[in-house]
Amino acid sequence: MFLIGLTGTIASGKSTVAKLLAERGAEVIDSDLLAREATAPGAPALVAIRARFGSAVFGPQGSLDRAALARLVFADAAALADLEAIIHPQVRALRDQRLAASPAKVAVIEAIKLFEAGIAAECDTVWVVTAAETVRLERLVTQRGMPLAEAQRRLAAQGDFAAQTAAAAVVIVNDGDLQQLRAQVDRAWAATVEGR
Repeated sequence: MFLIGLTGTIASGKSTVAKLLAERGAEVIDSDLLAREATAPGAPALVAIRARFGSAVFGPQGSLDRAALARLVFADAAALADLEAIIHPQVRALRDQRLAASPAKVAVIEAIKLFEAGIAAECDTVWVVTAAETVRLERLVTQRGMPLAEAQRRLAAQGDFAAQTAAAAVVIVNDGDLQQLRAQVDRAWAATVEGR
């Protein structure tokens, strides 16, 4: 199976690129969805999350309050690192199960921490999706309904993506419309998947 690692900052358009790749028959494994699965009610990771972050990040029925947890970890780099240390092993196990079960010839691993979690080294190629900070900020506020201050905090928490962009085989700049994005994905697919 040919593995494409797909990453980029928040609101850059990673998920849209992943959908375009799925249209081409690729198996898309969304690490964010796997993280949700790893923290679903009854999941073992919840015990460790409660031990580290306390009951303030849980709702009255005992389910994880993702918004409260996000506010906490995006304001504190150490807290974010602790959360990732709890969740990443669970996500890796779920990802490996999905890959083993997939009949697809091409799989896409979509992950914001592709390099930091060591996933990029396991991939045959890495694609990074970028967009200007002003574009990403506007998307967070208008498309996701995020308050401006929260959107700015989340962008700041992700830091600079220059190293990831420099290490990528493919860089997709998503400052335009869907047609422009599709054209870039088509060219990248032809060069890295069909051209191998």
